[in-house]
Amino acid sequence: MQRVFPRENKLDKLPWIILSAGDNVAVATAAIAPGSTVAGIEARQKIDPGHKVAIADIPLGSPVVKYGQAIGRTTEEVKAGDHVHSHNLHFENDRLAATANSAPETATADDKARTFMGYRRADGRAATRNYIGIIASVNCSTTVCRAIADEANRTILPHYEGIDGFVPIVHDQGCGMSSTGDGMNVLHRTLAGYTRHVNFGGVLMIGLGCEVNQLTLYGQSGAGASKRHFNIQDAGGSRRAVERAMGMLREIAADVGKEKRVPMSVSEIIIGLQCGGSDGFSGITANPALGVAADLLAAAGGTAILSETSEIYGAEHLLRSRAVSDEVAKKLDEKIAWWEDYVALHGASLDNNPSPGNKRGGLTTILEKSLGAVAKGGRSPLTAVYGYAERVTAPGLVFMDTPGYDPVSATGQVAGGANMIAFTTGRGSCFGCRPAPSLKLSSNSALYASMEEDMDIDCGTIATGDATISGKGREIFDLIVDTASGKKTKSELFGYGDNEFVPWHLGATL
Repeated sequence: MQRVFPRENKLDKLPWIILSAGDNVAVATAAIAPGSTVAGIEARQKIDPGHKVAIADIPLGSPVVKYGQAIGRTTEEVKAGDHVHSHNLHFENDRLAATANSAPETATADDKARTFMGYRRADGRAATRNYIGIIASVNCSTTVCRAIADEANRTILPHYEGIDGFVPIVHDQGCGMSSTGDGMNVLHRTLAGYTRHVNFGGVLMIGLGCEVNQLTLYGQSGAGASKRHFNIQDAGGSRRAVERAMGMLREIAADVGKEKRVPMSVSEIIIGLQCGGSDGFSGITANPALGVAADLLAAAGGTAILSETSEIYGAEHLLRSRAVSDEVAKKLDEKIAWWEDYVALHGASLDNNPSPGNKRGGLTTILEKSLGAVAKGGRSPLTAVYGYAERVTAPGLVFMDTPGYDPVSATGQVAGGANMIAFTTGRGSCFGCRPAPSLKLSSNSALYASMEEDMDIDCGTIATGDATISGKGREIFDLIVDTASGKKTKSELFGYGDNEFVPWHLGATL
C-alpha cells in the first residue's frame, strides 16, 4: 500500500509515511515492532519514530531515496523491511535531478491585506519590539555592559511601560585580531547591524578604549539622541562607566518610551528561518509547515531569510532551481563552493554536520538533513543571496550565508534586519534572540508535551493525522502576526536572548 505524504489533506492514522512516490524508504511516525507490516512489507527490526525502513530491496552501493532525492548510498545489501540508518547508509555526494517546482501556497487577498501593530521608526522602518540595546564593542566591556543593563532594568525600566527592556549585546571578540580581513569585516558588519536594528529604539555602545575594534568605526552608532557611545577608560573605570551610562540611558528612555504601536502591513515583517536539534520529523512536519507560512509572508510582500549554508548542502540544487535569475543562482553556487574549500582546509567534511542528537532522531546524512531543512523556505522563488550579516533589502524568500550553528546563524539574520525569528526543533532546542522575538515550533507532539513551556506550536499533529501542512502553516502565519503585534513568545517569557548573540568568528586570534 502506497501512502504518499500530502500537503493539504490529513494523513491516515498509520505509523509510517512515504514522502514521495519515488522513495525506497518510509519514515516511522510511531514505533514499529518487528513483524509489523509497512506498505505491504514486514519490518525485520524495530523502527523508532523518525527512523527509516526500507520498502524495497536496495543493493549494495545503491542510492537510498527519501523526499524523491538521494540521501546517500548503502554500505551493504538492504532487504525490504530493514532499518536504514548509519549502520548501512553513508554519505555520498549524489544529486538527483530537480523536478519541476511546485507552486507556493496560495495567498488570498485577505492574507495580503493583513496588518500587525508595530512601532514606526523615524526612518520609516517597522519594529516588532521596543528595546534599548547596551552593545559591547569588545569582550573587555562585556561585564560593564551587563552591569549597565541590570541596573537600567532595575531602576529605569519600571517607569516606562512602552519599553520592552534593556538588552546587553556582548561577545568574545573585538581585540586580539587583525584590524583588517574577513574576521574584522564580519564583526563590524554584525555589530553595525545591531546598532541600527529596528527593534532597538535606542542604543548605547560601550568600549574599553584600547581595543582593535574602536568605537570610532561606528560613528555615533546612528543619528539622534537615542544613539550614544563611550569608552570605560575615558569614564574613569568600571563603576563610573555604569554611573555615566545611567544618565545617558535616562535621556534615551525618555525618548524611546514615547513610542506607541500603530497598524502596519505584514509586508514589513522580516523573519529569519531557523532549525536546530532536528529529528526525522523536522523535514516532514515543522519545516514544511513553516515553509507555508514563509510563502504566505512572501506573497504579502514580506521577507523570509533562509540560512545555514552547511545545512542546505545536498539540497542546494533544489533551491538554485527557484532562483529568479542566473546571477542569484551563481551567488548561491559561490557560497557552496566556499564552504567546500573551507571545511577541507580544516580537515573536516560537511557530512560531519548531523549531530548525535540528529542521528538519534532518525537523520543519517547531511543530504537527508538538508532536504528537510530547505523545506523551511517553502516554494517561493529565491529573490536574492546575501553574505553573513549583510543588510537584507529584497522582499520574498532570500538566502543568507551562515554556518549551521544556530546562535551564529540567527545572529547574522538579525544583524541583516530580521525583526522576528521562527525556529523549528525536533529534539528540543531552547533559544531566544533579543531584540527579535523567537517562535519555537516542535516537529513532534512528544516533544511539545515534554517541553510545552518552551514550544509555541506543536507541528507533530501533522504526523498523527490531526492537521495538514497547509493548515498548520496558516496557524504559524497567524502566530507570526500576533507575535509581531506584541504577543510574548515562550522564550521571551522565560528570559532567553541575552546570551545568544554569537557573531561568526573568522580569522586568526593574535
